[in-house]
Amino acid sequence: MKVLMVLTSHDQLGNTGRTTGFWLEELAAPYYAFKDAGAEIVLASPKGGQPPLDPKSNEPANQTEMTHRFEGDADAKAQLAATLRLDSVSQEDFDTVFYPGGHGPLWDLAEDKNSIALIESFIAAGKPVALVCHAPGVLRHVVTKDGAPLVEGKKVTGFTNSEEAAVGLTEIVPFLVEDELKAKGGVYSKTEDWAPYVVSDGLLITGQNPASSAPAAALLLKHPALATK
Repeated sequence: MKVLMVLTSHDQLGNTGRTTGFWLEELAAPYYAFKDAGAEIVLASPKGGQPPLDPKSNEPANQTEMTHRFEGDADAKAQLAATLRLDSVSQEDFDTVFYPGGHGPLWDLAEDKNSIALIESFIAAGKPVALVCHAPGVLRHVVTKDGAPLVEGKKVTGFTNSEEAAVGLTEIVPFLVEDELKAKGGVYSKTEDWAPYVVSDGLLITGQNPASSAPAAALLLKHPALATK
């Protein structure tokens, strides 16, 4: 099985003067779920090279067994430092795609034409797509072959309005993931803040927050479309 993981290249947290990027746990936990299952993993980002890490994700309170494993894995860190440019990867070369979150994707991947086209091509090819935390927001412009929003009528989840309020960024982010998924016709559901929660509907798997990244990866690995991979 060959898995593509798509990371943000955006490092500015709106007009706050603070930096953002991808959330380490949301990369590390799925990365090792896939690696330990024997999958080949390719990392990509809009600009290629080293994607920006949200510094808060590597603070002690947010570190986990998997983030420590990643930080101590020279091969993984070398791979992260050399992500492929997103416009150079093709759906045909992969069995599935996974989008870690962090606030960065709301600015770049949500509007990135290559990301939009990539997700649409995976769905059209009958290959599952998984996104966690803020990453479900990158579906905002993704459409089906009939031109309808991909999430319309589909069960989805993603970072909640109350979780965004809890981190004090409601007025900073370009849009709220929960509101956007609902606006596009998604059948949105959630659990309590910060608890793991994953929803699957057809080829689409979404997770609510950082704690949902490992369960989302586990569910993806069990997807019927990957059964023979």
